Amino acid sequence: MDEVLLSRDFFDRPVEEVAPDLLGRVLAHRTDEGEVAVRLTEVEAYAGPLDPASHAYRGMTPRTAVMFGPPGHAYVYFTYGMHFCVNLVCGPDGTASAVLLRAGRIVAGEDLARLRRPRSTVRDLARGPARLCQALAIAREQNGLDACSPGGRLRILAGDGPVDPSSVRTGPRVGVNGGKETPWRFWIDGDPTVSPYRPHVPRRRSAPTARA
Repeated sequence: MDEVLLSRDFFDRPVEEVAPDLLGRVLAHRTDEGEVAVRLTEVEAYAGPLDPASHAYRGMTPRTAVMFGPPGHAYVYFTYGMHFCVNLVCGPDGTASAVLLRAGRIVAGEDLARLRRPRSTVRDLARGPARLCQALAIAREQNGLDACSPGGRLRILAGDGPVDPSSVRTGPRVGVNGGKETPWRFWIDGDPTVSPYRPHVPRRRSAPTARA
């Protein structure tokens, strides 16, 4: 696999420009067990304080501090009490925009990815943001890593270059409430590793308990 890193300047652009340009690029993570790499087939853009769907919409917190830093770094968060998701920070310092990496196709380290996800089909090894992190062993420890650093364990590579723009589709983001109509989910049309679209479903409140 060619080790041509994407530059920091690649990420120092508006997030809605970076996101579709990440399709076809390769995210690689090396651990003591070995390396797994995935060719990205689905991503979502989030525009920080300007975007009601972004974790950074209400400003910086200890959780979102990485998003306010330099571009090209990984923002990893824990969700639903069980899963990790990885983003790549975009734009200049302080803008807090990031691209969520939603799905991809394993292009290196498939045997190791299968060990991490033993019940998965090949198609589903990294089909969805939580599965992608499981297959690549990305968790809290990778939060803040510089993916543009030569020799780093987590790296974002040019791969075969951007996909043909005619094959890129766009639509609303998955499972968000605020900004749910913004068409900032991008995917490669017809690729089987793209995850299914699911709209936001409000949580039901429990019925009040009668008091004596």
